[in-house]
Amino acid sequence: MATGYVLVLAVLILGGVIATLGDRIGMRVGKARLSLFRLRPRQTATLVSILTGSVISASTLALLFGVSRQLRTGVFELEQIQADLSQAEAELANARQEKAGIEEALTDSRQEQQEAEEDLREINQFLQEAVEQQQTTQSELQRSQGQLETLRSQLSDVSQQSAQLQQEIQRLDSERSSLLSQQEAVQGEIEERDRAIAQRDDEIVQRDRDIAKREQRLSELQSQQAMLQEDVIALERQYEGLFRGSVAVGRNQALVSALIRVRDRSEARRAVDQLLREANQSAIQQIAPGISRDQQVLLIAQEDVSRLIDRINNGQPYVVRVMSAANYIIGEPCVVANAEPCVQVFVDATVNEVIYQQNERLAAVTVDPRSLTNQDLVEKLNLLVNSLQFRARQDGIVSESLQIANGRTEALLAFLGEIKTFNEPIEIQAIASRPILTIGPLQVELFAVSDGEILLRTDELPRETPEDEEPMNSPTEVR
Repeated sequence: MATGYVLVLAVLILGGVIATLGDRIGMRVGKARLSLFRLRPRQTATLVSILTGSVISASTLALLFGVSRQLRTGVFELEQIQADLSQAEAELANARQEKAGIEEALTDSRQEQQEAEEDLREINQFLQEAVEQQQTTQSELQRSQGQLETLRSQLSDVSQQSAQLQQEIQRLDSERSSLLSQQEAVQGEIEERDRAIAQRDDEIVQRDRDIAKREQRLSELQSQQAMLQEDVIALERQYEGLFRGSVAVGRNQALVSALIRVRDRSEARRAVDQLLREANQSAIQQIAPGISRDQQVLLIAQEDVSRLIDRINNGQPYVVRVMSAANYIIGEPCVVANAEPCVQVFVDATVNEVIYQQNERLAAVTVDPRSLTNQDLVEKLNLLVNSLQFRARQDGIVSESLQIANGRTEALLAFLGEIKTFNEPIEIQAIASRPILTIGPLQVELFAVSDGEILLRTDELPRETPEDEEPMNSPTEVR
């Protein structure tokens, strides 16, 4: 600030000094009536005044430019500075946009990190539950092994007692036979030895009673042995199932499925409850076969049930399936031991809509009848059926049922028989015989096609079969 004041004061003083000198010079030039460049004296004086003013301006500018670097920059580089300023403002705007984008990306990254942490916590929880379940299964396995060893020892003891009783019975039978023989020997001496015979009769009766008691005891031990053997067999089966991990219900396996169409929440609630009861009974029958039990073994979140009810109560037809969320073995401890519900399930609801239109081509396979045996033809048909079922599952068909030629065996046999009569490669196509919905079943007709021309179709068969035609295998082989 002080430098500016000094500069202004110096400019004023310099201008005054130069103006005074210019005036003095002009006056002297006027008085002397000097002439420059052949001008008149007055014009010469005017020219001197102009030059003096130019010197004042030049000296002022020289002083300002020499002292103030900012002034030089502002005068000579103003346009460049303005251009740089505009570019800087544009770069600042870009930087602010990039900053906003980075902040948004940072926010998304933090949210993804939170979601990943939540997923990690859920995975850790699931892993912990799996470890606990494994520990429970291991403890149940050890307990079953202990029970099995105990029952085996009891069975061994009972077997030994049974053998001893059988030996005792045999000994008593031999003694009874000996007494009877003695009784027969003394029949001729009845009058003389009545007392001895009576005494021996009493002994025989007593021995008969002992034999009857031992036989009754043997019968009881044999029945106990049979019961213990049944328990041993059941425990061995349970132990074998736990040891080998025989899977009774697989992951993503449908326990039950049904077509449901309701118009309000109350109807939807009743339908879902009935479906869950059926799924619960199905799980018990598969995991604990042969055990009649009425308990809840399914474990499903109430929120999932509520969401299912909210989804299906709009009057549309839905295919609803109750599916297992994990693998469960035969003799699952929590099911057999009447423990808390442990069979985790989830529900899947799909609108029962048309998946395939009538006459739509679903699958195809190429055969050459000229070098085709019956077994080859059956294998080709099996390949066609497998590809058809795989595509149906991929497209959302929930039913595994497949009907060829509307279930008419004679039509299928006639079709396979006439295939062998052609002398050129043909394509066997599976064509939808009617609109196929999500719930199924798959109903198809078989077409034999060559160069776009339909040569044979199952919906027009059977025709009259030639007598010398070689018989085909039963259609059960292509299921």
